Amino acid sequence: SATPSLKYPSRGGRGEVVASFGAARGPAWGGGGGGGGVRTFGSPERSLSKPYRFMFQKALDVREVLAERVEALGEVLRRHHGLDGFSCAALPAQEPLTVLGQIGCDGNGKLNPKSVLLLGDREHSGGAQVPLDLSELPEYSLFPGQVVALEGTNTTGRRMVVTKLYEVTP
Repeated sequence: SATPSLKYPSRGGRGEVVASFGAARGPAWGGGGGGGGVRTFGSPERSLSKPYRFMFQKALDVREVLAERVEALGEVLRRHHGLDGFSCAALPAQEPLTVLGQIGCDGNGKLNPKSVLLLGDREHSGGAQVPLDLSELPEYSLFPGQVVALEGTNTTGRRMVVTKLYEVTP
């Protein structure tokens, strides 16, 4: 029922391939001057050596990359805020402890104070999910997927009462 703008049908270069990597099907591409071309950056060992289909990664490979990214950001948080280390998010503890993980949601994807989860990192928490009680924080701003370090208590092992939030700052 939506009507496209007038500019849409009159656009030029529809379906034109500008550059590709690997075997390409169809007509060969010819440059329009300017000497542009495909260059690889970095060491040859890390460059692509065969055709690669973008967005056809295996789920396990994606999970591995995300887990590595959480660990790298955790190290940045630890150094920036002078934290000693991280503990397991799912273990019951009477004393305040610092945990690392990603913010998640237990519902339909809409984050509210009652639906916030911490998806613990693999190294320390084994990926455990712990509901968060944010009532002790004076202010916070979170989004799903955000990598954070939290300080708080988890007396029962089922819900963590957060007293301090450490975020990655630019």
